[in-house]
Amino acid sequence: MALQTKFSAASPATPLALVATELKRVEQRLSSLLNSREPLLNEIGHYLIGAGGKRVRPVVAILTFRACGGEDPTDIIDVAAALELIHTASLLHDDIIDGSETRRGRASALQRFGLADTLVAGDFLFGQAFALCGRFDEKVISWATDACIRLTEGEVMQGRFRHNPAVTVADYLEMISRKTAALFAQGARIGSTLAGAPEEVVERMAECGFCVGMAFQIVDDLLDVEGDGKVTGKPVGVDLREGNPSLPVVLAIGRDPEVRRVFQKKHPTSEETTVALDRIRRSGVLADARRLADSYGRQAVAALEKLPPSPYSESLACFIDQLLHRTS
Repeated sequence: MALQTKFSAASPATPLALVATELKRVEQRLSSLLNSREPLLNEIGHYLIGAGGKRVRPVVAILTFRACGGEDPTDIIDVAAALELIHTASLLHDDIIDGSETRRGRASALQRFGLADTLVAGDFLFGQAFALCGRFDEKVISWATDACIRLTEGEVMQGRFRHNPAVTVADYLEMISRKTAALFAQGARIGSTLAGAPEEVVERMAECGFCVGMAFQIVDDLLDVEGDGKVTGKPVGVDLREGNPSLPVVLAIGRDPEVRRVFQKKHPTSEETTVALDRIRRSGVLADARRLADSYGRQAVAALEKLPPSPYSESLACFIDQLLHRTS
């Protein structure tokens, strides 16, 4: 069911079409920043960024900037590019930590280039992101740094609860607030600040970004259980197989001893994973997870009430709804 908002209905293409020019400039900026004196770094960076991706963080930051009255997009384009570089760097490091074989529908950088070069490429992208941020004032740099610190803390927290049946829903929410939502929140905070919004609006936009990030991650977790691997670009059941505490898994291990047993195993068999996934689907936890994602979506849209109606605020509300109902 679509979110109910004060904003008028927008066509599914509207959010991205409205900021298409800005997103094209973000892509150009990203391409220029992947250039290195070492050809291998160019190749690895282009390999992952060139594979596409949703560019959700740049879209949220740019729409927030525009919805808050921002005009010249030059600064927010640099911020959006920095957000995508940070996100991409974290994916490279995630694949190393998880030993992932696929990413965005093809072999992961880890599989193609090996551990050492993938690790260094992630460091290179982080460096380029902060080279971009360095031209802004201290508070913007501080916010970007805070997002990176929280991201790394979330990654370590996830590792602490990998294969650990003691994990709770509260643990999960804290983990994704750091690993995913913090970058969304700071992107929206920076976007509204660059637009010249008053402090009250800036904080509401940061809240909006945070809730978008929470909802986005929960939907990702749902797709890992009930999605189509050909559409999502990765095999279904990765979280359970790798012992990652996704929300459906966390909810299910508290209800089903068999799911709990499989979650604890370091190397469950394909058959065990398949059976456990089916038990998760039949347990009712997916509906519970969906309700929580929808709740965060409603909170994100409610935060937009501080903004005057405009094509950009309407499109941001529409984009939030699209994220909640996406299939990839």
